[in-house]
Amino acid sequence: MVSKETHKVPLLENPIRLQEYGVDVFTSLPTKSGLKKAIKKGVVKVNGKIATTALYIKGGETIELLQSKESIHKKHFNFPLEVLFEDDYLAIVYKPAGILVSGNSFATIDNALVQNLQKSTLPDATRPRPVHRLDYPTSGLLLIGKTTESIIALNQLFEKKEIRKTYYAICIGKMGRSGEIDLPIDNKSAFTSFEVIQSVESPRFDFLNLVELNPKTGRKHQLRKHLLIINNPILGDKDYFLENKIMKGKGLFLHASTLTFTHPFSKEEITITKELPKKFKKIFPQ
Repeated sequence: MVSKETHKVPLLENPIRLQEYGVDVFTSLPTKSGLKKAIKKGVVKVNGKIATTALYIKGGETIELLQSKESIHKKHFNFPLEVLFEDDYLAIVYKPAGILVSGNSFATIDNALVQNLQKSTLPDATRPRPVHRLDYPTSGLLLIGKTTESIIALNQLFEKKEIRKTYYAICIGKMGRSGEIDLPIDNKSAFTSFEVIQSVESPRFDFLNLVELNPKTGRKHQLRKHLLIINNPILGDKDYFLENKIMKGKGLFLHASTLTFTHPFSKEEITITKELPKKFKKIFPQ
């Protein structure tokens, strides 16, 4: 077994059971049931020891998700990816809408990385892996770690909220010019700021708005849930929508456009932007 993903637990106010805390921690285990199965299979370690479902997390621990060497070499998905930045430590690739980042499916970005990235020359080079998630219907930039040390460092940057992610969405209904949404998701604090860039009248939806979104937290489906809460759901969302306001056949109008962070090793300020997909420009020509 080798380490697949690593997570450093920040300081916690109260102890919490591992199977509760670990939901959303690993990109390849997005659900509570998946995490519980992984723990029972013995592929989750805490501070170097195999974890159990009875274990409580107190803060400061290192949690590892393990993977067999055989599975590392078996899963190579031949899918061309646009690489926008790459060095020996990390890469940034574009994820099209309609493909999973990782998980049990064969057709994932995770399984396509080896085919698209250069192997790191560093001593701790490992199979390149995504260090965060994008939903299946969301397009945009995905940050990849190429060494064990880099994966740990990038996870820490996310935990410290030192990686800024900017999204664009097309939202339904009349909106204020800007605002902040500070509402919990799944009993966890969640914060999103938004700014309306442009609005147009729509016979079907009253108004459509091109909106810049800056999440300060990274809860599952945060942007989609937050925008529904304020009655401005994202166009094309089949899960979080208002009655009679569903647009089918065009996919979700949510795009992760920009990543900004300090490179953990070169200390270079990195800002990478991917332009809006064509379907956005049909509604809001640039």
